[in-house]
Amino acid sequence: MASPSSRPAAANEAGWIARHGVSGPTTQTVASSLWAIVGGTGRNEVLERYGTLAARILISQIFLLSGLMKIVDWSGTEAQMAGRGMFWIPFFHVAAMLVELGAGLSILLGYKARLGALILFLFLIPVTLTFHNFWTYTDPKEHEVNMLFFMHNLTLMGGLLLVVTFGPGRFSLDLWRRSSA
Repeated sequence: MASPSSRPAAANEAGWIARHGVSGPTTQTVASSLWAIVGGTGRNEVLERYGTLAARILISQIFLLSGLMKIVDWSGTEAQMAGRGMFWIPFFHVAAMLVELGAGLSILLGYKARLGALILFLFLIPVTLTFHNFWTYTDPKEHEVNMLFFMHNLTLMGGLLLVVTFGPGRFSLDLWRRSSA
C-alpha cells in the first residue's frame, strides 16, 4: 500500500502526464524520469542506472590528470611544493601522485571506489588547506583565485562523499566481481 505522502506525488505525476498528452511506454518512462527530477519524488531509472557511472568519470578525471601532470612536469611540481614551504618534497610528490592516480583509477573503474573516494577526501583536506589558503593573500586577485580553488575542492569533497555513501553504482568492477562470484 502506498504511503499517504506518496499519493499526491503519484497523482501529480499522473496529472502532468495526462495534461501533456504523453503516451506509450517509452515516453511515459521519460516523463516519469523528468517528474522524478522536477518534482523531487519517484525514481529515475535512467539516472539510477547511468548516473553513478557518469559521476565517477567526471570526478575521477581531475585526479587522474593531476596525477599525470605530476609526472609530466616533475620539476615544476616540486618547485610549486617548495614555494609553499613544504618539506620532504620528493616523498610528498610521489605520495600525492600515487594517491591521485591510484584512487582516481579506483573511482573511475568502480573497484573499491568507496575506499578510493575516502582516501581522496582525506587527501584533499591538507592539500586544500596548504595550497588554497585564500585567507593569507593580500592581493585581491590571488585571494579570489585561491578562494575559488578552495571552494572547488570543497565541492569535489562533496562528490567524493556521495561515492563513499552510495558506492560505485551498477557499472563497476565491484558489482561485476560480486555478480560473477
